Amino acid sequence: MIYTGFNYKMQEIFIQIAGWTGTFLIVMAYFLVSFKKIGPGKKAYQLMNLFGAIGVGVNVFYHQAWPALVMEIVWAAIAVFALINLTRKINA
Repeated sequence: MIYTGFNYKMQEIFIQIAGWTGTFLIVMAYFLVSFKKIGPGKKAYQLMNLFGAIGVGVNVFYHQAWPALVMEIVWAAIAVFALINLTRKINA
């Protein structure tokens, strides 16, 4: 399906917002850990990485940047596994 006009513009805007939001979340997570404002074992840090990877992943998928997409999938998977481990520790 080829998008034209208003729908195409809205799709482009969504893709850009997803990419920039994801980039912001990943960079902010890195900044917070680097300056010891949050620990890598915190739920907030892992959620920032997860949603950041999803946002950037949407953008790189749209632009067919396959190596970057693989990296974002792995990045998100690491965050999911870390969140699962954190949840298990809390419930133990």
